[in-house]
Amino acid sequence: MTTEPDTSTWKQTPDGIPIPPPSPYDVLYEAVDGIARITLNRPLVLNAINRNVTRLLDAALDKAEADDDVRAVILTGAGRAFSAGGDLWASLYPDNDPAPDSIDVQMRIWSFPKPVIAAVRGHAVGQGCELAGVCDLTIASDNARFGEIQIRHGFGIPVLITPFLTNQKLAKEVVMLGEVITADDAHRMGLVNRVVPDDQLEDAANEMARKLAALPPSVVGLNKRLVNMVYEQMGLIDAVRYRDNEALRELSQAEDAVGIGRQRVREEQGWAAFKRERDRGYEETAD
Repeated sequence: MTTEPDTSTWKQTPDGIPIPPPSPYDVLYEAVDGIARITLNRPLVLNAINRNVTRLLDAALDKAEADDDVRAVILTGAGRAFSAGGDLWASLYPDNDPAPDSIDVQMRIWSFPKPVIAAVRGHAVGQGCELAGVCDLTIASDNARFGEIQIRHGFGIPVLITPFLTNQKLAKEVVMLGEVITADDAHRMGLVNRVVPDDQLEDAANEMARKLAALPPSVVGLNKRLVNMVYEQMGLIDAVRYRDNEALRELSQAEDAVGIGRQRVREEQGWAAFKRERDRGYEETAD
C-alpha cells in the first residue's frame, strides 16, 4: 500500500499546490552487478531539478566513478516522468548551500569515464530533455515526451546539446517552436536511440547496461571519448558555454516582456494560470 505524504508543512503555490521541500532522498543510488542506477526522486513534481537535485546527482556520479566494479550507469526518474526540467518553484525553499553548476553536472555526464544510459518515461522537457541528451544512449518508453519547452517560459536554452543530436532544421524546430515531441518523433529526429513499450523500459535499459558492462572497459571508454572528441572539435563545448560568448551576451541576458509577463502570472496566480498562458496555441502540455 502506498502511503500518501503528509503535505501539511509544505509550502504552496499561489493556487494551493503543495511543493515538497528538498530531501536527502531527492536522488537515489544503487549499484548491483556492475551497473549503477541513479534515480531522480521527486515524483510529485515530475522530478524537477533544483540545486539539491544537482548536488545529489553530482554526488551519485562520484560514487559511480569511484566504484571500480561499476561498468555502466543508468539514469532514470521515479514515477511517471524522467524530469520536467528546472524547478520553477525552487524559490519557495531558498538554498544557499554549495552546489555545482547544473551545466557542469550535465557536461560531467557527457565526459563521464563510464557509459551512461538514460531510461526515459513520461516527460523529459527543458533541462530534462538535455539531461537525456548528454547521456551516451537514450532509451525511451513509448509514452515518453521530449521538448525544449523553456522558450514558452521566456527562458534561454540551459544546455545547448540538441543541435549536436539532430540536423540543423530539426534542431531549430525543437529549440524555436518549443513543442512537446512524442517518443517516435524523438527517435526519428535522433534525440533517442530506441523506443520500447513502457513495461519493457527497465528491462531494455538493463540489457543494454549489461552488454556495456561485459565489454572491456578501457575500450568502451576510449570509443566514447573518440566520438565525443569529434563533436567537441565541431564546437560543442563552446556552444554549451555560449553564455561566455561576449557576442551573444546581450541577447542571452536580454529581458523579454512576454516571458516576464508569464513569470508574473506564475508568481501571482499559480501553476494552472501559468500553464494556460504558457501553452496558448499548443495542443499538448507538460504538467
